[in-house]
Amino acid sequence: MTRPAPESVHRVALVGAGVIGAGWAAHFLARGLDVMASDPAPGAEDRLRAAVDNAWPALARLGLAQDASRERLAFAATLEDAVAEADFIQESAPENEDLKTALLARIDAAARPGTVIASSSSGLLPSRLQRECRTPGRVVVGHPFNPVYILPLVEVVAGEATAPEAVEWALAFYRHAGKTPLRVRVEVPGYISDRLQEALWREALHMIVDGVATTEEIDAAITGGPGLRWAFMGTCLTFHLAGGERGMAHMLEQFGPTLKLPWTRLDAPELTDALARRMIEGTGAQANGRAVREIERWRDDCLIRIIEVLAAAPGGEGAS
Repeated sequence: MTRPAPESVHRVALVGAGVIGAGWAAHFLARGLDVMASDPAPGAEDRLRAAVDNAWPALARLGLAQDASRERLAFAATLEDAVAEADFIQESAPENEDLKTALLARIDAAARPGTVIASSSSGLLPSRLQRECRTPGRVVVGHPFNPVYILPLVEVVAGEATAPEAVEWALAFYRHAGKTPLRVRVEVPGYISDRLQEALWREALHMIVDGVATTEEIDAAITGGPGLRWAFMGTCLTFHLAGGERGMAHMLEQFGPTLKLPWTRLDAPELTDALARRMIEGTGAQANGRAVREIERWRDDCLIRIIEVLAAAPGGEGAS
């Protein structure tokens, strides 16, 4: 088995050029890598290049590698052409298990021996995704967060057949490529971050159904309160501080009984036409006539400002 050292990767292949695939393309180009992409959808190449162009000003603010260039992006006619000479492969097809399983089998058959293959799945089990591959030991999940070219986290998940050295290689490569990889210890649906996000999302839907709040009010309840703390402390450390001098021990003593109160409803509500309409109308009002690309640029500016503050804070862990 031959594979380059993580720091020697030169060419990355991207299978799937939607929102996540395009985010990967922008990120890897900004790190000075060659990117070969493939996507069978009509107009995919034009949309990919437009997405990279839209992300480039944000990447320039974050700092481009010396040899970073959008000219290093190429588009292949087929998946097989895209992956044939790649040093690393990132699959970012839609979140459909059958589709991803079939694509990963094709990638595995066409890629050079030993090349690590990562799926951008948001919650599917890698043991199932790798089941049709002839060499499943090199397949991992590398779950990024949107926008991929700004947010540093990548959850790395191994399947039952994944070789430990493939996991270690993926962790090292993502780290070298400017990401903050997080090894997920146990293969569970949704991994770590999306399980947390999904719990909040389900509760938000229940509040819409029950008429407790609008989409704008729900977002305001996060952006002006816990969301600011989550940006640099997460949930557990935040609650540790809520316990005062005794920390988490006192917090659990004081607020532990509330776990028995009906503060949350984790089962998702039925996604009725009425609920869908209220969500669509509510977020449409929040967009206030702004196009998605315009909101993306505003989001990127806000994220970079937060990252810059965290990076400059004494003792902070800013984004790598």
